[in-house]
Amino acid sequence: MTIKTPDWVKNAVFYQIFPDRFAIGSQTPKGHWQASSLEGWDATPTLQGYKGGNLWGVIEKLDYLKDLGITAIYFTPIFQSASNHRYHTHDYYQIDPMLGGNVAFQALIEAAHQKDIKVILDGVFNHASRGFFFFNDILENGPYSPWLDWFKIHGWPLSAYDGSKPANYEGWLDNRALPVFNHDNEQAREYIMQVGEYWIHQGIDGWRLDVPEEIKTPGFWQEFRTRIKAINPEAYIVGEIWFDASEWLDGTQFDGVMNYMFAVPTIAFVAGDRFRRECSQFHYHPYPGISAEEYASKIKNLLHLYPWEIQLTQLNLLDSHDTARLITSLGGDQKSVELATILLFTFPGAPSIFYGDEVGLIGAKDPDSRRGFPRQEKWDLEVLNYHRKLISLRNQYPALRTGNYQILSAEDSVYVFARSLEQETIIVAINTDSDAQRVNFSTSGLQSTPSHLLYGDAQISWQSVEEQNYLELTIPPQSGLIIG
Repeated sequence: MTIKTPDWVKNAVFYQIFPDRFAIGSQTPKGHWQASSLEGWDATPTLQGYKGGNLWGVIEKLDYLKDLGITAIYFTPIFQSASNHRYHTHDYYQIDPMLGGNVAFQALIEAAHQKDIKVILDGVFNHASRGFFFFNDILENGPYSPWLDWFKIHGWPLSAYDGSKPANYEGWLDNRALPVFNHDNEQAREYIMQVGEYWIHQGIDGWRLDVPEEIKTPGFWQEFRTRIKAINPEAYIVGEIWFDASEWLDGTQFDGVMNYMFAVPTIAFVAGDRFRRECSQFHYHPYPGISAEEYASKIKNLLHLYPWEIQLTQLNLLDSHDTARLITSLGGDQKSVELATILLFTFPGAPSIFYGDEVGLIGAKDPDSRRGFPRQEKWDLEVLNYHRKLISLRNQYPALRTGNYQILSAEDSVYVFARSLEQETIIVAINTDSDAQRVNFSTSGLQSTPSHLLYGDAQISWQSVEEQNYLELTIPPQSGLIIG
């Protein structure tokens, strides 16, 4: 079977937006209902509080994102919901009124596409909410509801709010607020399929799928892919899978997954034992620290795990709304964050920035990782500048996007690899040690001998011995470089 994934993703730079916390529009257009009670934008976020970010605000920030080099946005959920994160969906056909409703969404799609920025929405299709009409009917009418088979009801009476009594229905992770769909029910299944199709028709460029491994119904994701791709063959389907996703990356289901399997070893390598263990979560445990040799082994294994066509459309990341921010996880160690970011932007697949990381936004685990995007006077301009530089290099050099990946040297604290595409070769080197390091290694298999320093600082020396090329690098402490 020939696997086909969207070509645009292979060249994309993603920006993940948590809509309540990114930007508030300066205008209040007709039909946008203004909230009467909001947390302070700069106040420490709470689990249930709202800060009032909306899609009008995102539209006003599109020039900033375009200038940064962003080509795609992944939004965490934006459908009507009674939670600030909107993973508790009330209505899959309505954009939350606080975000500006469907009117703001259509304006956003048009504005983003005019700037050649793609838009990916979060599909929460494993579970809904207590406010979702079909489940709410069950709460109102009990065993007389016509929608009983849409969910997994185990007995009566249902207890949707009183934790002292059995819920009597299945909620995701035993959470009563998140009733799980019965995906074996043909109507419930068809409802989800039609939601997926509807928003593709409305102009979105793909779906990020929340906890898709929870849906066990045979053929579910195969049908979802078939129906989405029938409308837009270039639509991106990316799953939230934190572990080996081979089962879903066979070419019949997803184009890629959120690549936590890249994030974990990358952080463990650049940070050593500086990762704060209280910041770990789910399958996100970037410790203990590992050497360059161990990192090389893990990266080799990862690159052999899935077909190359899938590798190029993985959604690579270092942190997200589900983790602490990397700068906080590393106790403020800016150098290690920069090294991880270099590796992120030079790895096969589409790099993704969690909003605010590019200006040094801090935050521990949820809800602290979901702070308001900082005002400009609070930006860390050094962090912003290296993000700009790395995004620019990735957008400039095709080898950094779709070139093959060859490890050249991995020893102690120094890791060196090349990305090659036709006659273009880019070499990337990372030194995680607190002292400068000198390395010398063979570059057999490379088509060229690049020597122009595109990023970082280092001494570069090429030597030729018996028709064999050797590269010697002297790399400053805790630093990375890119040669082209």
